[in-house]
Amino acid sequence: METDRPLDALNIARNKRVIVELKNKVQITGNLKAFDIHINTVLADAEEHDESGALKRKLGTVFIRGDMIVLISPSPA
Repeated sequence: METDRPLDALNIARNKRVIVELKNKVQITGNLKAFDIHINTVLADAEEHDESGALKRKLGTVFIRGDMIVLISPSPA
């Protein structure tokens, strides 16, 4: 599938595991369920990880404001 626009990349990642890095350096992994044009994002089965990648806590379903997100990337696991 070709990605002509930034939101196309997120559509490809929908219902897949992603890593979201926030401005405060927190990393959250989870299944990308929904997003909007502001990149407000909903993740299911979300987990917070520290800088080393170790699990800090399980969060469940979370809503992340788009203005807090630095990057969204496919998760290797």
